[in-house]
Amino acid sequence: MHLSDNSAASTSAAPSASATPSARAAVSDWIRRAPKAVLHDHLDGGLRPATIVELARACGYTALPTEDPAELAVWFRDAADSGSLERYLETFAHTCAVMQTREALVRIAAECAQDLAADGVVYAEVRYAPEQHLEAGLTLDEVVEAVNEGFREGEREAGGRITVRALLTGMRHTDRSLEIARLTVAHRDNGVAGFDIAGGEIGNPPARHLPAFQHLKRENCHFTIHAGEAVGAESIHEAVQVCGTERIGHGVRITDDIAEDGTLGRLASYVRDNRIALEVCPTSNLQTGAAKDYGSHPIDELRRLGFRVTLNTDNRLVSGTTMSEEFQHMADAFGYGPEVFEEFTVAALEAAFLPLPERERLIEEVVRPGYAAL
Repeated sequence: MHLSDNSAASTSAAPSASATPSARAAVSDWIRRAPKAVLHDHLDGGLRPATIVELARACGYTALPTEDPAELAVWFRDAADSGSLERYLETFAHTCAVMQTREALVRIAAECAQDLAADGVVYAEVRYAPEQHLEAGLTLDEVVEAVNEGFREGEREAGGRITVRALLTGMRHTDRSLEIARLTVAHRDNGVAGFDIAGGEIGNPPARHLPAFQHLKRENCHFTIHAGEAVGAESIHEAVQVCGTERIGHGVRITDDIAEDGTLGRLASYVRDNRIALEVCPTSNLQTGAAKDYGSHPIDELRRLGFRVTLNTDNRLVSGTTMSEEFQHMADAFGYGPEVFEEFTVAALEAAFLPLPERERLIEEVVRPGYAAL
């Protein structure tokens, strides 16, 4: 049995965690110490509240609901607990407003790397949409260069305990995806690991951006697609079979193609059998209505059925979470121990947009020894 197959025998389920997604989890010490890998984390969804307040004052942005950092953190979590993806996405107006200068982007990216490293994350792919950071006159290239500089600074300040790579995101509701795909290819040797599309899923199918995906394929460049969050299995089918995605952002609606007795439909079988990784974000799924509570989240069923499941934060500020807290929620809901979280972590690294030798080094020299020590 391979740990990365996410198909170990089911553990006994513990009582379900609270259905309130904004409730902070009490995290066990061993979970904080466990090596982690995150593939789905949005830069503009993970700012420090105090940083938002400071940058808003510096740039003259006056629309924040409060200038008290603690109150602001609560506001973001509560505003996102709507059960609607569209309402959830509205919270990003405030973070993007303070991410319009080179200095701000460098600082935010550096703090992102530091915060992830402090939480035990050893590898992270952090995504953002360059087109959302041009209001103060930066070019797309300057945005990418600033964020990359910040990630390198954060890696250094974390003592080399974390490797961070960027994913450049095209927005589903705009027409710049091909431009961002070309930007991804131009910077892929300088800290950019791949491409993504994000934004409101309803009415914006993946195939609308097919020229971008075709360009990335011609250039042998990695990409993932948000699919199967607000829209059902048809969105996943289009992302996989029409666009050719390597991973699926969220993807929990793959359960639409799984019968109650666990029988997989053709699409679900294809995704499982071809090891197409699901970037699952439990707390975010509760907030957007893709799942009802932690105890009934489909992640456990998908793991038991053999899907390549990875565990992720999505938006640490907006969802009020960390990788450690996501681990704890899953431990509380399903009784998971270190061996299951090692599965998730190895699965994430095997699906990472990194060269094979780098993935193998992280697994064999960092992750496995780290879990053995637990």
